[in-house]
Amino acid sequence: MSFHEVRLPARLAFGSTGGVERRTEIVTLGSGFERRSTPWTQGRRRYLIGANLRSLDDMAALTGFFEARRGRLYGFRFRDFADCKSCAPGAAAGSLDQALGEGDGTRTVFPLVKRYGEGEDALERRIAKPVEGTVRVAIDGVELAASGFAVDAPTGAVTLNAPPDAGAAVTAGFEFDTPVRFDADRIEVTLESFDAGRMAAVPLIEVRV
Repeated sequence: MSFHEVRLPARLAFGSTGGVERRTEIVTLGSGFERRSTPWTQGRRRYLIGANLRSLDDMAALTGFFEARRGRLYGFRFRDFADCKSCAPGAAAGSLDQALGEGDGTRTVFPLVKRYGEGEDALERRIAKPVEGTVRVAIDGVELAASGFAVDAPTGAVTLNAPPDAGAAVTAGFEFDTPVRFDADRIEVTLESFDAGRMAAVPLIEVRV
């Protein structure tokens, strides 16, 4: 997949809007009942950025970032400040935040995940772009030293130095970015004065990695 492991500078995303979209197919039967289904197992994030930029320097920086990604060609990291941690946005990530699985005595690789909701209805989202240096891991509630595991930043896979015992709970806390790409091959800037302007909103869309 064409992806650049670089994050969009936060100052270029201030004032962004966006959220999760789902795809639901609904068939209304003659009786009035509905049949609902979805071809998607995961939601997909969409964002609009750039509309609040007024500085020509910032608009030039966003244009440069867009050009370096060749428009829609290459994906990149985006920090969604409303959903960028294994915990609530205002809290600090802890090693007990998310369950990654249980040990079986031989397994050492555990992908990072985040759950939304509670119980059987909870949705598990694969986290593929953790922020380097933020991942904390625990086994049966005991946090490991940073030297006790390794994290593959491009994929979100955690590799433990030693396999946990069978039945041991593996948990983790982390910060993460959302993998996105530009969803347009064009950027529009309006010059409003000698040192200020206005930029049309630039769409981003989450990509599967």
